[in-house]
Amino acid sequence: MKQFTIPFTYRSELISRIKEKRKQADKMKKDFTPTLLDLGPLQIYLARHFGFCYGVENAIEIAFKTIDENPDKRIFLLSEMIHNPSVNKDLLDRGVLFLQDTHGNNLIPFETLTQNDVVIIPAFGTTIEIENKLKNIGIQIEQYNTTCPFVEKVWNRSEQIAQKDYTVIVHGKPTHEETRATFSHAALHTPTLVLNDMNDAILLSEFILGTRDTKDFYDCFQGRYAYGFDAENDLKKIGVVNQTTMLASDTQAIADYLKQTMIQKYQLTADRISEHFADTRDTLCYATNDNQSAVHGLLEIEADLAIVVGGYNSSNTSHLVELCEEKLPTYHIDHPNKLLSNHQISHFNFHQKSDAVTDNYLPEKNPIKLLVTSGASCPDALVESVIKTIAGYFVSEEKWQETIDQL
Repeated sequence: MKQFTIPFTYRSELISRIKEKRKQADKMKKDFTPTLLDLGPLQIYLARHFGFCYGVENAIEIAFKTIDENPDKRIFLLSEMIHNPSVNKDLLDRGVLFLQDTHGNNLIPFETLTQNDVVIIPAFGTTIEIENKLKNIGIQIEQYNTTCPFVEKVWNRSEQIAQKDYTVIVHGKPTHEETRATFSHAALHTPTLVLNDMNDAILLSEFILGTRDTKDFYDCFQGRYAYGFDAENDLKKIGVVNQTTMLASDTQAIADYLKQTMIQKYQLTADRISEHFADTRDTLCYATNDNQSAVHGLLEIEADLAIVVGGYNSSNTSHLVELCEEKLPTYHIDHPNKLLSNHQISHFNFHQKSDAVTDNYLPEKNPIKLLVTSGASCPDALVESVIKTIAGYFVSEEKWQETIDQL
């Protein structure tokens, strides 16, 4: 896989050494057991896979290269480059300006842009409408388009099934930049609808089966269907794709449920399923799959708590938190400064979308077993800083270095 040039401040010698050692011992990525840092009173288990993925490193490389190569131009990011506050702050500190927030609200009017400006498309991609708006101004977006290739893969899959007259069902968070972009690209070719979760899938199946009046469809899914969507006719052939960072198990469950709905509706035998349901397989990216599988391996350890490092608006990070929460106390932090002390931690509750402070988060026992992972947009340097900060509560700098040297 391609090696990217990214700021060294995002790298971690420790994490790089661990990841390379694991890679050499497990080239086929079949071993999802974690790596143990045994510090005596503290045992830290690092997930097999975590941190920057291909798409994120590609986006960061393009962004910083663009800054270096255009010192005399105004440089804008369409929205956050990735969902990590440290990386976005670095870009802002370099003079880059954001045109929109993560919800698509304008921060700077497009009318103020000129053809001499540089606009970087983030890793999530963007909508057809925004692409055309920038092109009409005369801005060349192709050179500075950092859209993840795995997101583009979903767009291509949507277009393929659209050519066979399937309606595209997008499993994703309706307000997320990637979902908005995927919806736009799919809707260019075929009727398109966004489902947020299984409850939406169950509701949709009621319209497909005719147990709910299709007139209610437009209120139930307001703002999530393409212009001109006809609930009477556009739900006869469907295919499911997803926002690449969703939980794999959730997407599969939704696809399976809707597949069974179509089988029931049209009394389909195995050889006729494709008449009404497209085989899209899994459109999650490799990093999302690897990171989620690694968390399942991590959770095989009988541990006391988990810490997940990543941006609070990061979809893939929130799903790692969700998996960990099912088994043990889990704390989502975006920076080591959220470790207020060995007794107190400031963390994010993604269910309530609010910050929280928890006392006595580290149990009084020996040893304490701690699970650690991070999202795909989180620099390894932050992960190292988090684990080193916690290690400092229990062991000396000498003991820490001795443990590292033994890796």
